[in-house]
Amino acid sequence: MNDTTPKSDDQQELSSDEVRTPEAVEPERIFLVVVDDSEEMQIALRFACRRAEHTGGRVALLYVIESTEFTHWMSVGDLIQEEAREQAEKVLDDLLENVQEMSGKMPVVYIREGDRRDELLKLIDEEEQISILVLAARAGSGGPGPLVSALTGKFVGKIHVPITLVPDNLTIEEIDMIS
Repeated sequence: MNDTTPKSDDQQELSSDEVRTPEAVEPERIFLVVVDDSEEMQIALRFACRRAEHTGGRVALLYVIESTEFTHWMSVGDLIQEEAREQAEKVLDDLLENVQEMSGKMPVVYIREGDRRDELLKLIDEEEQISILVLAARAGSGGPGPLVSALTGKFVGKIHVPITLVPDNLTIEEIDMIS
C-alpha cells in the first residue's frame, strides 16, 4: 500500500528497522539505608553507595529518632527531643559528603521520630521511588540484629521492596567487588 499523505519538512521517513518512541525517563533506583550507630551500618552504606554508583541510582538515608516517654516535665522532654534532632542532623551531615563521594550523587535524607521498624515501614509505603532496602546483618553469634530479624521474620509481609542483606564480615574489597 502506498501512502500518499504529504510530509511536512519536520517529519522524517523511518526505515523499517527504526522505531521512534518518546524518550521515557526511567525512575531512579533508590537504595535505602537505615542510619544508626552500629558498625554494620557502615557495611550496608558502602554496599548501597557502590550499587547506586554502578546502576545510576541514588542512596537514601533514614535516621529515626527514638521517641522518649518523658511526660513529667514537658520542657525537659522537648529539650531531649531537640537534642536528639540535632544529633541526627550532625550524624547525617557527617555522612553526606562520604555518600556523595562513593555514589556520585547527594543522598536523599529522611529524619523520622518513633519506632525504627515502624517508621521504616511507613517510609517505604509513602515513598514509591524507594527501590531496595539495604541492611547489614551481624554474622556473629549475636544474631543479625533486631531490624533484620523483624523484617525477615513476622514483618516480611509488610514490606514491598526487595531487601538486600550484606553480611558484616565482608571486607571493603569484597563489597566493592560484588557491588
